[in-house]
Amino acid sequence: MDQQLSRSFWLDEALARDDELPAAALAANTVADVCIVGGGYTGLWTAIQLKTAEPGLDVVLLERDLCGSGASGRNAGFILSWWSKFLSLVKLCGEHEALAIARASAAAVGSVIAFCHEHDIDADIRHEGWLWSATNRAQVGLWRGTIDAIAHHGAAPFVELNTDDVARRSGTRANLAGAYERDAARVQPALLARGLRRVALALGVRIHENTPLIDLEESSPPVVRTPRGAVTARKVVLAMNAWSIRWAPIRKAMVVVSGDMIVTPPIPERLAALGWQDGLPVSDGRALIHYWRGTRDGRLAFGKGGMSGAFSFGGTVGTEVEGASSLRGYLSDAMHATFPSLADVGVAKSWRGPVDRTRSGLPFFWYLDQARHIVFAAGFSGNGIGPCHLAGRILSSLTLERQDEWSACALVRAPTRDFPPEPFRYVGSKLIRRALLARDGADDAGRPVPLAARLLARLAPAGLSPFEAAKQDGAASIPTTPATHS
Repeated sequence: MDQQLSRSFWLDEALARDDELPAAALAANTVADVCIVGGGYTGLWTAIQLKTAEPGLDVVLLERDLCGSGASGRNAGFILSWWSKFLSLVKLCGEHEALAIARASAAAVGSVIAFCHEHDIDADIRHEGWLWSATNRAQVGLWRGTIDAIAHHGAAPFVELNTDDVARRSGTRANLAGAYERDAARVQPALLARGLRRVALALGVRIHENTPLIDLEESSPPVVRTPRGAVTARKVVLAMNAWSIRWAPIRKAMVVVSGDMIVTPPIPERLAALGWQDGLPVSDGRALIHYWRGTRDGRLAFGKGGMSGAFSFGGTVGTEVEGASSLRGYLSDAMHATFPSLADVGVAKSWRGPVDRTRSGLPFFWYLDQARHIVFAAGFSGNGIGPCHLAGRILSSLTLERQDEWSACALVRAPTRDFPPEPFRYVGSKLIRRALLARDGADDAGRPVPLAARLLARLAPAGLSPFEAAKQDGAASIPTTPATHS
């Protein structure tokens, strides 16, 4: 694979600051207690948790490129909780455990920040919250069902903002209303991944970069085969996320689509003129979501997710999630529409990366083909930076065969047949995306959504906003004064 295909703006910047050489590729057969496949957040947090729990454990981590070159180095850099997914959590595991998991996910935001401070990881983390916004009237109030359900349990992670406040916090009058969450942050995602790599190495994790998995022998013990060597381990952890779609038991429960981003040249004075000096992470209520944030050097990063990009076919994730974004022109136009005063600002770079989406919008953790010596995690659905800290706890507990709150939580479950086999999955995904585009377009124009689009949109995997439930009551009114739910 051409290494340069994977590079995002974030990874370019991280590698320019990183004076460490790539870890040597695996060049011989070896044995280990645990072999982790995947050098992103999931794999690195799992390795760190394992070595912290049992320092004498021999852990080998294999990464096909460089640690942080996959989705962990290409995402928007929003460290979010699962409060916005509370209704999905309730449906999955009931109110009591949903509340516990949501609270744990919010605490994980602080844990990631504290970890970076403790280990001197300069990842430009800014604990300033996140804004869930509405860019048309149909999106206004989509968060209220979630807020009210959470408030029923005495929690209030969101504060609803009026038009003036949301414009000030987001830097644009394109937002009509919003809900602000305090337990959220922004980060330079590749710098975080590279920092986790440094800590894992210091703990004694044997990392081999430029070492792709060729084959996994599901024997006892399992054997991970690579181009120039193999690892025989008592336990294997598959932390490949989107790339784990190669295994049929995982593939039936998720789809892989690209997430696409652009970044401007440094324009700190222009952003300051908008009154948007903190670069607060913002995402709207579209079915095919728009999101944006600032950077340390005064750039605007703007992206589009959901089912917006290219789809992976079958069990292969390839060039459709690599390199420059095919949506660069669309993203530039959308950025200019959101920030009209920046209409003359160009794009410095675009990129794309894989998003492993599940029906519920939540990940699952289980054993490959029921083999207890091979565990995996997949399906973070575009919200993985904070939740991957919890994933490390869950996977380490499963690997160490511990009976605790993490190994027993409802996210540990066997994948189910949530998506059809190919070619129906690929064709159906494109039809659903067309319906979601029609829905967003109708909402932007203030028109009724066509019936066919409404029906097809209901088949889409869960997104950020529980828009189907909200739409049943029609568009909500725009608040003119701040309202705090408690």
